[in-house]
Amino acid sequence: MSATVTTKGQVTIPKQVREFLGIVPGTKVDFRRGADGTIVLTRADDKRPASRFARLRGQAGGGLDTDAIMALTRGEE
Repeated sequence: MSATVTTKGQVTIPKQVREFLGIVPGTKVDFRRGADGTIVLTRADDKRPASRFARLRGQAGGGLDTDAIMALTRGEE
């Protein structure tokens, strides 16, 4: 991924990076220099964003209980 620096020295953080780090408006970030000279972007608060699985947890909503599902698979009504 790449981004272009504006005349004011600003860069838009790519959406995939923002989503991965959980960066939303108002989130503070740190720039650190790695041992190999690379620059690493991290969240300043060290919070880890919810995993993609955690974000989906509880999204199925209310539905059938186990007995009802088993009855459907057996063709019972």
